[in-house]
Amino acid sequence: MKASLLLIGLLSAGLAFANPPAPKTEGIEGKDYKWNAQAGEKIEALHKKGDKVRGEEAYETCGACHLPSGAGRPDGTFPQLAGQHTTVLIKQIADIRAGLRDNPTMYPFAATLTDSQELADVAAYIEGLCIPTDHGHYDSKPLDAGKDWKAPADTALRLAEGKALYEKECLECHGKNGQGNKEKFFPVIAGQHYKYLLRQMTEIRDGKRRNANPDMVKIIKKYNDDQLISISAYQSSLVMPGNMCKPKAAKKK
Repeated sequence: MKASLLLIGLLSAGLAFANPPAPKTEGIEGKDYKWNAQAGEKIEALHKKGDKVRGEEAYETCGACHLPSGAGRPDGTFPQLAGQHTTVLIKQIADIRAGLRDNPTMYPFAATLTDSQELADVAAYIEGLCIPTDHGHYDSKPLDAGKDWKAPADTALRLAEGKALYEKECLECHGKNGQGNKEKFFPVIAGQHYKYLLRQMTEIRDGKRRNANPDMVKIIKKYNDDQLISISAYQSSLVMPGNMCKPKAAKKK
């Protein structure tokens, strides 16, 4: 059943690739941009009760890139999704579908969701997944690393500097343990991959993330590349007590 659903999802995504991408709507660069306007598909999905059982089926296509566990990829190509707030998931997917956030890789898959109810369902399922502990830290060993690999020599320095910067201006919104704020649409960053965090913060700083929160842009604008590396290194080390888990052993056939 799952294999069939995945095949159907991938075929649907292939058809989506053949169609024109979502038109670009006015983003953060526009004078009338409203970061979290409560309208359209997003507001409809936020007011619906998500069904985790239906959401699991809808997630089949997502699992091809983000993995069945929702862990994403340690190299940062695909983010950690498990445990993310439904509000954040709904906003980001709706923004991609509406052309407000540029993500050519994600768009064909997001386009396969049929309506606001399915969007609410898949968000509910993802939020219920526990956050894997084996994610891509700054000092994580790459999957393709040789036997002589050693953690970066500046790890302790990066974490210390990142902690100081995080507690100064990031903690208020994202929380002590990286738990974010569901009501305010601030994402969970605990368990997120270092390389993904670094890429997103760099794009937000440089104005390439068109659906970014203007308040975050103001904060992050002043940071140089070196500081963003340290902040990302620290954020990727955060742990949410009670929300993280070790990967389950594969079921024996």
